Amino acid sequence: MSTTVPPPAARAVRLTVRSVVREAEGVLGLLLADPTGAELDPWEPGAHLEVTLPSGAVRHYSLCGDPADRGTYRLGVLREPAGRGGSEEVHTSVREGTVLGVRGPVNRFPLVPAERYLFIAGGIGITPLLPMLRSLPPGSWSLLYGGRSLASMAYRAELAGLPGVTLVPQDTAGTPDLDAVLAPLPADTAVYCCGPEGLLRAVEERWPGPLHTERFGAAPASAPVAAEPPAEDGGFEVELRRTGRTLRVEPGRTLLDAVREAVPGVPYSCEEGWCGTCETKVVAGTPEHHDSVLGEDEKASGATMMICVGRSRGPRLVLDL
Repeated sequence: MSTTVPPPAARAVRLTVRSVVREAEGVLGLLLADPTGAELDPWEPGAHLEVTLPSGAVRHYSLCGDPADRGTYRLGVLREPAGRGGSEEVHTSVREGTVLGVRGPVNRFPLVPAERYLFIAGGIGITPLLPMLRSLPPGSWSLLYGGRSLASMAYRAELAGLPGVTLVPQDTAGTPDLDAVLAPLPADTAVYCCGPEGLLRAVEERWPGPLHTERFGAAPASAPVAAEPPAEDGGFEVELRRTGRTLRVEPGRTLLDAVREAVPGVPYSCEEGWCGTCETKVVAGTPEHHDSVLGEDEKASGATMMICVGRSRGPRLVLDL
C-alpha cells in the first residue's frame, strides 16, 4: 500500500455513484464512475478502494466487478448495524448521483500463480474473490461460500453459472465442513479465504499449505517480531526525515497520534492495523509490528510499518515522512 505519496495506481479521485442495487439481504451494490466519463485506473483481482463517504468517514471496499471494465468500479457493502457507522451511512445516505472520494485501487490480496486453488468465502467476503474466480480457467478452482441464509448471500445468481461452486447457507445446511474440504487437498493448493475472523482462524488452524487471507477487522493480538528489545520505558523518539521533525512518543500514545502533530494529512483509516492505509517506509530503526497486513517476511525486513499500531523496538525510529 501507499505511504505518504501514493503511487499513480493509488491516486485520489472523486467518483459519482452511477447506480445502487440490492444484491442480497443487507447488501447494497454500488457502481462508481468518473463524472466526466474518463477511464478509471486499472486494477487486478483482490484490489480494493479506500472510499471517503460524505460524512468524511473513510472505509475500504473490495472491487468485485470486471477488471476489463474501465468505465465503472463495482463494490458490495454489507450493512453492519453494530459497526463503526460507515456501512450504515452507505445504506441510508448514498444514492445515485452521490459523489465519493476514492483512493486506489490498491492490492494487498493478489492472486498468485498456482496449479490449483480453493476459495473460501464467508458472507461479504465473497467480494474480492469474485474477480479471481472469473480470471481463472474452469477446473482449476473450487469455491466454498458460506452465509447466514441464501437470501443473505450476495452474487449467488452470478455464481450459479460457474462450475466448482458450493453454497452453504447456515440456516439450512449448517456451517461449512472445513475438515472435509481441506483434508484431501494437494499440499501445493493455494487457499484463499476472506470473511469473519472466526472463519479465517479456523482455516489457518487447519491448512498448513499456501494460505492467503484478507480481513475486514483487526486480527487477534500476536507477539511482535523482535530483533532487539524495546526501549526500557516503552517510549521512543521518531524522526520524520522529510519533514525535519523529531518527536517523542510516550508510553500509551500511538505513533500515529505523534506523527499527526507534524504531518496532519498523513493517511490513516482503521487505527487497528488491518486496513494498510497508514503503511509508512522505515528509513532507520527496528519497528515493532502489531498489524495484520504485513506478512512475516515483510515484518522481519522492517522496510515498512503500520504507524497506527506499530511502535519501535529501540529508542529511535526514522520514518520517510
